[in-house]
Amino acid sequence: MALMITDECINCDVCEPECPNDAIYQGEEIYEIDPELCTECVGHFDVSQCVEVCPVECIPVNPEYQESREALQLKYEGLMKKEAG
Repeated sequence: MALMITDECINCDVCEPECPNDAIYQGEEIYEIDPELCTECVGHFDVSQCVEVCPVECIPVNPEYQESREALQLKYEGLMKKEAG
């Protein structure tokens, strides 16, 4: 499962620097999350860092990207190989 940012986002800028995979970026109106890069912080932290710091709680699971914890771990491992390689 990747996360997503809803239109309740207030562009407070606290989530972007917390993302260890650089999956969060400024969209046209609000911050957005690249589902190909989002691992819900699996491999880095026990909880999703962006969700932890969001003051308006606008970062739910993206229903279009249902992934198991194992799949998120594999995605994390693939991202780390790509980064190292």
